[in-house]
Amino acid sequence: VQLVESGGGSVQAGGSLSLSCKVPEYSTSTYYTDYCTAWFRQAPGKEREGVAAINPDASTTYADSVKGRFTISKDDVKSIVYLHMKGLKSDDSATYYCAALMGGGSCHGATSSQMNYWGKGALVTVSS
Repeated sequence: VQLVESGGGSVQAGGSLSLSCKVPEYSTSTYYTDYCTAWFRQAPGKEREGVAAINPDASTTYADSVKGRFTISKDDVKSIVYLHMKGLKSDDSATYYCAALMGGGSCHGATSSQMNYWGKGALVTVSS
C-alpha cells in the first residue's frame, strides 16, 4: 500500500504550506479501513521524527516543536489526511512523510518503526 503525498515546496519563514496524503482503499477488510495516520519529517543528517498524528476518532497529538503552528486533519470520505503548517521556521525544513498504521492501533506516540505504510515524502524548504 503506497500512500501518496502532495503539496510542499518552498516558502519564506513565517509563511504557510499544506500537505495532503491520500490513503489508497486497498481492501474493505477492517484491517485496512481501521487505521490511524501520522506525519513524520526528516532533515538531512537528522533522524526521522514524528510531527503530528490523528486517530480514527479524530483525536490528535503534536510534537512540542510544532504545537500551535501545525494542524493535522482528515477527510474520511476521501481518505485524505492533511497537515496545515503556518508560522514556518527554517528548522521546519525537511522531507515530510505520511504514514499509516493499520489494524486499529493508535498513532499517538507511535514511532516510525511501528508504522505499516509510507509515502515517498514531500520536500518542505523554509528560507529565512
